[in-house]
Amino acid sequence: MLSTGSAAREVETGIPNISLKEFARIAAFIYKVCGIKLPPAKKGMLTARLAKRMKALQMNNFADYIHYVESPQGQKEELTLMINAVSTNKTDFFREPGHFDFLCSEALPTLERMSGHSQRLAVWSAGCSSGEEPYTLAMVLSECSNTRNFHILATDISTRTLDIAAKAVYPENLIEPIPMNLRRKYLLRGKGKNEGVYKITPELRNLITFRRLNLMDSDFGIRNIDIIFCRNVIIYFDRETQIELFRKYYNAMSPGGYLFIGHSETLDGISEKFIRVAPTIYRRPE
Repeated sequence: MLSTGSAAREVETGIPNISLKEFARIAAFIYKVCGIKLPPAKKGMLTARLAKRMKALQMNNFADYIHYVESPQGQKEELTLMINAVSTNKTDFFREPGHFDFLCSEALPTLERMSGHSQRLAVWSAGCSSGEEPYTLAMVLSECSNTRNFHILATDISTRTLDIAAKAVYPENLIEPIPMNLRRKYLLRGKGKNEGVYKITPELRNLITFRRLNLMDSDFGIRNIDIIFCRNVIIYFDRETQIELFRKYYNAMSPGGYLFIGHSETLDGISEKFIRVAPTIYRRPE
């Protein structure tokens, strides 16, 4: 039974109440499925996001929703939509610009001098969200790669954000970080009913393959990657999950490849296999 306070909050917000036991159960399920660790402090955020899914399913309590999403039918029909709801997707064009400076001035020249890297570059944007990072990478690589022969794999667990990324259409306020010369070269300005929005050029879009991928998969089936961007992703994982993830990244990379992580992240205590070459930038030994 709900307490008077809980019932009042439910009426006021329209969000069903979730007990601590129910929260622990759904949080454990989310952790098992996609590695996202949800402490009790995230209870309000989780309930608000899942309440939208419950409304769509015409469910009135979390016990019913949890039972459904754990069932074979729910895992087939609802699991992806639940992950879309609970995953956090925050990104920008040219976010953490120092990484792109290093990519052009240090990483690319080094890779292009190495045997086996001179003919092609394989790049992976892991946790690409709505596409700003891989499109930024495509612009930067097009401008400063001497080989001009590269392809970018962009993956995320959220089908909702991957749909946005594949459409490659962004409002004017989101493209502000893109330098004007690159806007003119790689963006198409909308006209008429599309005024105020921009679309990435087909030439740039063709350099990227978008794919849904769960970083908790036992094996990505990805190999010989020269550059991995996995930024502001591991902050949602616990230490055990981080250790396993970077073991898989190491196996996916070519010798001498570069790994870029977020400005608040580190591999200290997580992986000793990578060599730190700059703050938040690592390299697999040759």
